[in-house]
Amino acid sequence: MNPLRLLVPAALLLVLGTRPAWALSFQEGVHSDSVRFLFVLAVMLAAGKLSAEIFERFGQPAVVGELIAGVILGGSLLGVIPVSPDDPLTEIIALLAEIGVLVLLFEIGLETDLKQMFRVGPAAGSVAAVGVVMPFMLGVVFWLSFAPDDFNIVSSSTTAIFIGATLTATSVGITARVLTDIKVMSSLEAKLIIGAAVIDDVLGLVLLGLVATLAVGAAVGVWDVAWAFAVAVGFLVVAVAVGFAVAPRLFGLIDRMQVRGVLLVAAFVFLLLIAALADRVGSAMIIGAFAAGIILSRTNQFDLIEDRIKPVADIFTPIFFLSIGAQLDVRLLNPFAEGNGQVLALAAALFGIAVVGKLAAGWAVPWRRFNRLGVGIGMIPRGEVGLIFANIGLTTGVLGDELFSAVVLMVIGTTFVAPPLLKWSFGRWGTASVPVD
Repeated sequence: MNPLRLLVPAALLLVLGTRPAWALSFQEGVHSDSVRFLFVLAVMLAAGKLSAEIFERFGQPAVVGELIAGVILGGSLLGVIPVSPDDPLTEIIALLAEIGVLVLLFEIGLETDLKQMFRVGPAAGSVAAVGVVMPFMLGVVFWLSFAPDDFNIVSSSTTAIFIGATLTATSVGITARVLTDIKVMSSLEAKLIIGAAVIDDVLGLVLLGLVATLAVGAAVGVWDVAWAFAVAVGFLVVAVAVGFAVAPRLFGLIDRMQVRGVLLVAAFVFLLLIAALADRVGSAMIIGAFAAGIILSRTNQFDLIEDRIKPVADIFTPIFFLSIGAQLDVRLLNPFAEGNGQVLALAAALFGIAVVGKLAAGWAVPWRRFNRLGVGIGMIPRGEVGLIFANIGLTTGVLGDELFSAVVLMVIGTTFVAPPLLKWSFGRWGTASVPVD
């Protein structure tokens, strides 16, 4: 089938879907937001799948199509996906997107062989360390040496630390989806990327707490940093250890129940509870979701859970990717618009640092042979993690509107370039298998 034929139904769907969504947004009444939400969700899911199909037909990862669909449906173009904080649906879509990334990380956890992860543990740690230290240092040096002073709202050193911290983020969700799409999740490279990205998230939490504290003018001691790191790492270790002891028995009892869908519901409840617990103790929900998947991979019901969670992921995960694409304001890409030139130049510089800093991580493990470029590319996307950093910078007063826009462009840029580059790299140089001790 000619892929171009798919463009017609996709375009018609967008046009037909946006008009009632827009019309309903101006209606007054108790049910207007509820009905508009149904239209928005329907258009998002349909457009995401159609766009993913088109990109797959052209040999590109499906996630790229979902990101593009998000841009088209975002506030700067068709305006279907709500992004304004004043829109009552914005928070609802954000919540659904958050569930989407949790389900995605849960799936990755289910597919993770913990023994293999331990085998690549030191190597993943080295990749993570370089992937954090290199972009952080490059970001700080760049900001203190070359950034215009009029972008600094607080002190230049605080802004530099925040920019450096934002550049350290890695979106495990983006890369994991691509690795799944191209069917290389069992490779050594995939284990290194996923392991390093999880470590990056732990380190990112520590840096995030540090820069948020600096933003309000408070002092940060070595003990504060050490405690934050211990909490983030400790939760993952304790949750997995306790889960391995409790989950098999618990799900053995659940499996004896006869009510329809009880195993899927129980697994989904387990995912949500562990993710919420992770957030409560100071870790990240995505780390909790990843831990929940690892825990349930040890149960006798693993195959059934893995199979039945896929339809849930098919609904929620595309919402996450579309919502990221919707964050891009395409008007910022016009270099002739007033004020955009400097923002674009700064975004380009940050993008270059973001790419170089993560590519270097692929060469952090000289004692093993693997697709180093593929690993480095896999660490590039900032995705939702980078957007969280940027939003905190804006709300705490570290980032002004222009600098915030530059950071968002950097985050979106790294998110868009990584999937096609990742597929190209693995297609060109292949993958290595995890060594067996």
